[in-house]
Parts: sequence; structure tokens; C-alpha cells
Amino acid sequence: MPKRLLFLVLVNVVGLPSLALGLSQAAAAGQRPDSKPSARPASHENSPIRPPSDAELHERAKRLIANQHNNDDALEHYERIERHLDRTGGANPRTLEDMTYRVVPNGMGSAKLLLKSDGKAIDPGEYRHELETVEEALKEALRPNDSRTRAANAKHQKRMRDRAELVDAAGDAYLIKSLGREKWNGYDCDVFQLDPNPNFRPQSMLQEILTHVTAKVWVDPSSDQLARGEAHITRDISIGGGILGKLYRGGVFSMEQTEVAAGVWLPTRYQYDFAGRKFLFSFEQHQLVEASQYRFVGGAKEALAQVQVELASGKSMGSAP
Repeated sequence: MPKRLLFLVLVNVVGLPSLALGLSQAAAAGQRPDSKPSARPASHENSPIRPPSDAELHERAKRLIANQHNNDDALEHYERIERHLDRTGGANPRTLEDMTYRVVPNGMGSAKLLLKSDGKAIDPGEYRHELETVEEALKEALRPNDSRTRAANAKHQKRMRDRAELVDAAGDAYLIKSLGREKWNGYDCDVFQLDPNPNFRPQSMLQEILTHVTAKVWVDPSSDQLARGEAHITRDISIGGGILGKLYRGGVFSMEQTEVAAGVWLPTRYQYDFAGRKFLFSFEQHQLVEASQYRFVGGAKEALAQVQVELASGKSMGSAP
């Protein structure tokens, strides 16, 4: 539970909506996010960068919001390969577990099929069994009146509502400062610091968590897309009043994105490094997730057709690096 909760919160903290909504509010108030603009190096041409006007900031904010919603929607229609590395902490981490999955859209999120465990490919029979399980789940997703489908869809819709709640709250929850421009992974990015707004009054547990986190984001100015985000837990986060657990200060989460299709930017790397307590038991989480080989599939109907073709042919459409 703590990891799922942390992921939901921190993805929204480092994601574009928080930056976009804050920029929109600054523009509406006739203010710059940074009252003392940092000197920036020239862009691709040797000419100074003109600070954006309030109207330009407002339009950019709308594009940021639209882009993030498009990316969120698109992710549920792409399959991909994910490598999950669980490691020890410290400067020289040691790998504890190395798992590679094929992630397939299932109409209400995604399903994972194990491809490799600690570098060794799984047995073909085991993979086929996993694929048959995905086939049944996709069939259920296409039966809207089935009780299990309704229950699964209700959970999915709640997750989406939770995310929307954070998106809506993030603009009020953070003060935004421009840090200038930096190169990141080939992109010439605008960089922004997000710090908790002391005047923000959270209305839920999820919103309360926003007040415990700071973030830094790198945004590609040519597309208004997030290239990288990094969030830090600055105060302990209690779950269920501390009874269910706690995430300790000092935790760090980062994510990176890149363009996988025209106008679609999806995650390529997540990294979690945090410690906490679940009930009475302490734990640490040090995990790196690398995503690659994105391929557009579509919705549950298209995914089911693909899985059935694969089962009939006996040849795997998934692959692992």
C-alpha cells in the first residue's frame, strides 16, 4: 500500500499538471513564476531568450494540462516491456531481484506477463498460461454487465478520480520558481522548482501528502512535455494516522519521459528510494523500473484480438531485451 500511494502522489507532484496549473494561476494574477528571472543560455540559435508574457504563460499552461491528459489516456492503449530491478540502498547498490515483464493494456489499466526472472527466460508453458489468464481478463472487460467487470471498473474509476483530485489540488498546493534552462537527455529544458504553498489547505489525505513533498521538473519548451521530474519527501508521511504505516523523510522518487509517437510522451524510467514502516515492520524500497518498446495496441477489444492471434499461432508477440 505505501508504494502504490507514494507512486500516485509523486507522479502527480512531478507531473505536468502541477506545473501547468501553477503557471496558469501566476499568469492570471499577472505575475511571473520567478520574480527575478534567471539568466539562461541561448537556445538553438545564438540569441537571448525573451521572457514569456502573461498571455503566453496562460496559453502554455493550457497546453501542459492538455498534453498530460493525452499522455495519461494514451498509456492505457500501449503495450511495453518493463524491467524491474529491486536493489539495496547506498552508493553501490546490489541487485536483489531482476524481473522483466510484458505489460499489456486490458481495458481497465494493464496486465503484466513475466518474461524473465533474474535474466533467465521463463518456461514457454508458463508464459502461455499467463497469456490465457490475460485473455480471460480481456473477455471479462468486454462484458460490462458482469459483476466482476463492474467491480474492477469501479476500482479503476476510483484510481482515475484520485489522480484527478491531485491534479486539481496541485496548482494550489505548490509555489513555483523558475531555475533557468538545462540540457537533459538531449532536450534543452526549462527547469522549475515546486515547493509546498504554506497557504494551501488540504481537503483529503492525498492532498495532505502534497504538503510533505517538494519537486523539480524539467520541461521541453518546444512541446510543453515533461522530460524529467524528481520529488523529495521532506517530512514523514503517516498512513492511516500512522497506524497503517509511515513513509520517512528523505525518500526520493524520479521519473523520465520521452516521445514514443507524435505528440505522445510516455515514461521510460522510474526510480524509488525510500524507507518506512508498514504496521509494526520497517522496510526499505529501492527500485528502478525501465520501460521500452512501446507499441500501440488500442482498447480491450484490440488487445483481445492480438492475444488470441498470439495464442493461435503459438508465437510470442512480446519480447524482452
